[in-house]
Amino acid sequence: MILLSLGSNLPSKFGDSKQTLLKCYEFFNNDDVKILKKSSFYESTAVPNNLDPKFINSIISITTRFSAEELIKYILKVEKKFHRKRDQINAPRTCDIDIIDFNGQKINISNINISLEIPHPRLEQRSFVLYPIREIDKNWKSPLSGKKIDQLIENLDSETKKNITII
Repeated sequence: MILLSLGSNLPSKFGDSKQTLLKCYEFFNNDDVKILKKSSFYESTAVPNNLDPKFINSIISITTRFSAEELIKYILKVEKKFHRKRDQINAPRTCDIDIIDFNGQKINISNINISLEIPHPRLEQRSFVLYPIREIDKNWKSPLSGKKIDQLIENLDSETKKNITII
């Protein structure tokens, strides 16, 4: 299973964060990439700076002919269409797309243009990743720990659990 996390907490030329993510879906329905399932949208407090605008997030399950490295290159092109800026870590952004799971593989890509760790190293601490994954696949297990999705959600701290809402 290939899972991508899509998030936004700034408006783009396509509209507010939710409209931006809806537009983003269109870039994942073509000859190279197809969406199999989409979660609902979730609103959550920004991490780590809870004073930043709230995020809207979604998870999509896809199929693709791309390798992991080709997929990240494609994702970077999509983010660029939304004017994603990468000048600060964890800064507000119009569009943020992460590869959460690439068929259970553990992959490290590091070259001049790309530095990527799959699965996403903090996926097990992120309610905005876990809740939408559970919606897509109740039997999903983390490639990091092998834990089931319900156990990962149960392990989240109470503050993290209360700062997410399905919208």
